[in-house]
Amino acid sequence: MAEEDSDLITLVDEEGHDHQFSLVDMVELNEHRYALLMPIEDEEIGEDDEEEAYIFRLETDEKGTDTLVDIDDDEEFEQVRVAFEDEGDDDDEEDE
Repeated sequence: MAEEDSDLITLVDEEGHDHQFSLVDMVELNEHRYALLMPIEDEEIGEDDEEEAYIFRLETDEKGTDTLVDIDDDEEFEQVRVAFEDEGDDDDEEDE
């Protein structure tokens, strides 16, 4: 479902369309790994629109292949979102 080339990832939607994403960051929380992805190109996004980032949980199958999985649990998603925000705040402080 996902192909990785460095920090570029191609995801295929339910209709079979490919979408290119850039791996922005990864975080580990509660013994799970999570990836923050940003779309590379999105024709639907206008100049004034904000791009949306997507968060996925990484799960490793029996063959050792990482797979991106939607986070269905609202509480888990919120914890991960906060973890990415906190990490971003830490990066901003280091830049100062």
